[in-house]
Amino acid sequence: MPSPADCRYSDSHEWFRHEGDTVTMGITPHAASELTDITYVELRPTGTAIDAGDAVGEVESVKTTSDVYSVVAGEIVAINDAAVDDPALLNSDPQGVGWLVKVRTEDAAPLETLMDSIAYDEKYGA
Repeated sequence: MPSPADCRYSDSHEWFRHEGDTVTMGITPHAASELTDITYVELRPTGTAIDAGDAVGEVESVKTTSDVYSVVAGEIVAINDAAVDDPALLNSDPQGVGWLVKVRTEDAAPLETLMDSIAYDEKYGA
C-alpha cells in the first residue's frame, strides 16, 4: 500500500502531516512492521517545548525500543492517549488512529527537507 501523499517522511521512519501551525507525527508502516508487535508507547506530555531533533517519545516492541524524533521545533499540544493505552494501534494503523503527537510550530520549513511519499516508497518499499 502506498504511503499517504499528504505526509513527509524521515529516514528514521517518522511521518509528518502539516496542517496550519500544527504538525501531526508518528511512525511509518515500514517502522511498525520492522518492530513487529509493539507493546509499549511512552510520549512526552502536552506543553513540552521541543527542539528539532528531540525525541517526543519512544516505542517498544518485542524486538527493541526506538525513540521517535521530531524534525520541527515547537510545543507538544496533543498526545494520542489511545496509542499509549493500546500500542497495537501502531501496528494496525500507524498513519491513522496510531498517530503519536501533535506539535505546534512556527517553522515547518524543515519538513521540506524530508522525503515525499514517492521517494520514501521507492527507498523503503510501499
